[in-house]
Amino acid sequence: MAGTNSSEIRIAGVGRLYVAKADTDIPTTFGPDTATDWAQWTDLGFTSGDGVTFSKKDKLEPVDVWQAVSPVHFVYSDRDLTLKFSLMQFNKDTLPFFMGGGSAEALTTPTGVYKYDVADRPYADARALGLEFTDRTADGADVTYRFGIKRGQVTAADDIKLARKAAAQLGVTFTAMASPDGSALASFVMKDAAYAGSAAS
Repeated sequence: MAGTNSSEIRIAGVGRLYVAKADTDIPTTFGPDTATDWAQWTDLGFTSGDGVTFSKKDKLEPVDVWQAVSPVHFVYSDRDLTLKFSLMQFNKDTLPFFMGGGSAEALTTPTGVYKYDVADRPYADARALGLEFTDRTADGADVTYRFGIKRGQVTAADDIKLARKAAAQLGVTFTAMASPDGSALASFVMKDAAYAGSAAS
């Protein structure tokens, strides 16, 4: 029911980001162990306190006619759906994700040393990206939100600042891509009673 309801205000107090092979479905089961729900995904670890910035921008082209000074119709020409965040951990999963693919390889000698080569030009690195956050409503109920992009890739990388007084961060912008099978660009999955009564699909 529409109207003021403080129990429907959401604060993403604790959240996680996951990455998986492109076209992996976002989990719809909510078991007692979150890691089990996301078993096919890789946890990207700590992110900065700024969290995740979600952006959806649609570009509309106006249809003008001689008989009116205002547009009489709009044509959708573009949709840009992105998530922007900064990873705080450096490891075999996060550095290649930030750099655009590839992998860190162990050197034969000396042992315990690893090498990651940055390609001379960008390559396609399509992946699935998942986000989850939990909150407790004003009436004491726990809610969980998930957001998944089945196919996308890192389209922008922030500068890495190496300094004595701040932790280095891997800041990225991840952009959704259309799936070959025509499925949804992205999906929300919510364990939240605020949506009770929604029509079944």
